[in-house]
Amino acid sequence: MELIKIATIQTEFPDKFGIPRQSGLVPSLRGEVIFEPEFRTMDAIRGLEEFSHIWLLWEFSKAKREGYALTVTPPRLGGKIRKGVFATRAPFRPNGIGLSSVKLEEIYLDEKRGPILVVSGADLLDGTPIFDIKPYLPYTDAHPEAKGSFGEVHKEDEISVVCEDVLLTKLPAGLRERVIAVLKQDPRAAYNKKADYVYGMQFAGYDIRFTVEDGVLWVKDIVTLSDTDYKKVK
Repeated sequence: MELIKIATIQTEFPDKFGIPRQSGLVPSLRGEVIFEPEFRTMDAIRGLEEFSHIWLLWEFSKAKREGYALTVTPPRLGGKIRKGVFATRAPFRPNGIGLSSVKLEEIYLDEKRGPILVVSGADLLDGTPIFDIKPYLPYTDAHPEAKGSFGEVHKEDEISVVCEDVLLTKLPAGLRERVIAVLKQDPRAAYNKKADYVYGMQFAGYDIRFTVEDGVLWVKDIVTLSDTDYKKVK
């Protein structure tokens, strides 16, 4: 079966580093789903506005490699414990398909691009291809009693973030809360946490540079990316 790209999502993450490990962890994150020309009609989404949440099926477009392994080492387990690939959400899979549950905030009609879906809580890279969209049904899709195995262990993990006001003011007011919320998730890989190392997280046209000392994330600088650089990483 040949998969057809029906849309592309635009987000504030031009790079994989910093993207929350699951959808919904940072509810304030925004994204816009832009349909491909053949699907740019309100007929294709008629009735979708009646749902509060939707499922996005998408491609791990920047996580491609030759072949795949049947066991992987999940970052949330420190990268040292192996699990079966189908017992994880690892990006390197026989079919590189991702699944995200997001909130449908708004649908608006753009004169050139057709209907646009505004979603929140997305965990997708800017430019990610979307293969399908389905409505979220609470009575079948939500299972409060379900067991989450090792995914439950670190579900509420957050790191303290310190950012001086003089740095925070380099960001537009509407962006500050989202940046801090993303940093609280600790963008570093669980198995690659270096001391005395300056990390850089690209977000919405800015390079957020930080270090982590004694369990506290310190923002060291916020640099505006040039239009050329920002377009390059998209």
